Amino acid sequence: MRHDRFETHEDASQREAAKAALGTDDVTEPDPGDKPRDDEIDVFGLTHPGRVRSQNQDHFLLASIHKHVHVRQTSLSPQHLLPLADERLAFIAMVADGVGGGEGGERASATALEVATRYIAASTDCYYRAAAGEEAFLDVLQDAALESHQAVLEQAEREGHGRTMATTLTLFMGTWPHYYLVQVGDSRYSLYRDGALRQLTRDQTMAQDLVDEGVFTRAVAERSRYAHVLSSAIGGQTAMPVVTRLRADWNNVHLVCSDGLTKHVSEESIRDRLASMSSARQVCEQLLQDALDGGGSDNITIIVGRTLRRR
Repeated sequence: MRHDRFETHEDASQREAAKAALGTDDVTEPDPGDKPRDDEIDVFGLTHPGRVRSQNQDHFLLASIHKHVHVRQTSLSPQHLLPLADERLAFIAMVADGVGGGEGGERASATALEVATRYIAASTDCYYRAAAGEEAFLDVLQDAALESHQAVLEQAEREGHGRTMATTLTLFMGTWPHYYLVQVGDSRYSLYRDGALRQLTRDQTMAQDLVDEGVFTRAVAERSRYAHVLSSAIGGQTAMPVVTRLRADWNNVHLVCSDGLTKHVSEESIRDRLASMSSARQVCEQLLQDALDGGGSDNITIIVGRTLRRR
């Protein structure tokens, strides 16, 4: 399915946040540096129902897409073959926070991740186009979100959930020396770098829309009843995926999470945890405990990833 790309205020807002986080107006040109090996990627994800809700409607996924080369016969040693055998093309991290009663939200978030993963994996030629900087790669990622949206709509119609079967989708894809973000809803991607934590995705909520229009201040929006009312969602009345391309850096620490974390743990506390992390698993488990200690009123999903030089 092909869709025309369009520039919205949302695209511009997310791009400006990226510029601020990177300290530059140039967010597309890659930094020089070697591509991390698989053993140089430290990443971990977890999900928890929280202290209040009996069902967890969040889902997450961590995956890598590889170019497999099947060598039938050669005089090369296994050491020389290692780079050829299973080259990593991309790394994917996704969080989906389902909304809707009963099992509707859980099925929506699961369907969104399943469909997006299948669509991206089937579009293998896009990884080669990405290296050349073609716009087609951005279209593939936008289409993956829209395919998920259509799949959830169709599933809701089959199962009778109607419009209450919906989900957020925040997708990170690393294709060194770039990475890409796809945003629908109010789950978040934040970047920790050089002692600062910055949210690079824009919450697609009614409250954020009112902030952008100058009706609400940030403080008022956070307390508003519209703070968690989605203006865009996979399976909702409107789905407007925003795709952003950024340059990768060995010093980046990536955080993807549902609002079950940010409802109870402040940005300052999250920043401090990431600053002192010993591993992705350790910091995910610590942040989860912080969210539970803060009330745990919602499902909590956290992914943290970074690169570590081992050569």
